[in-house]
Amino acid sequence: MPKLPPVLSLALLLSASLALSGCGDFGKTEQFAPVCPKLALLKDGADLTQFSPRGHDVTDMVLDGRLVAVPADCEQGSRGHVAASLRVTMSLTLGPAAPTREMNVPYFVAVMHDGKIVDKQDYAMRASFPPNVNQITVTGDPVQMSFPADAAHPASAYQIFVSFQLTPDQLAMNRGRGRR
Repeated sequence: MPKLPPVLSLALLLSASLALSGCGDFGKTEQFAPVCPKLALLKDGADLTQFSPRGHDVTDMVLDGRLVAVPADCEQGSRGHVAASLRVTMSLTLGPAAPTREMNVPYFVAVMHDGKIVDKQDYAMRASFPPNVNQITVTGDPVQMSFPADAAHPASAYQIFVSFQLTPDQLAMNRGRGRR
């Protein structure tokens, strides 16, 4: 076997050391992402239809919406906490009675633990309909949350619910028409 010049031998040894150093972090433990709280849409609150005061005819519709996605990510937060981030996505249709092409669409995020609401925050999604476009999909800014968690009480013991903020009439309409 031919002998390599010392400079080339040193270069090969350094290259091999660098390549192997990427194989693992020596002295560090790998950590998996923590389990997120359970996430759900309130079935009676996943749809929204707003009408003008004139009535409930299709020509009186101001806005129709549906919650279509709420992806969430979790990571280890500050000591003893799990940090969660979620983004709400809505499909919206502008109705013929809409007074403007700019809408604020109200929704909320509620957190439950042991069957009790421990937090509820109201939000509004800003929707801008371009000219000649009456149906859009919009995604809101991230909603950041932090959950106390340890081995005995994991973040998965919490539930996150997302819903449109409905009036009593809108809720009754959703319940009356069933699933869409």
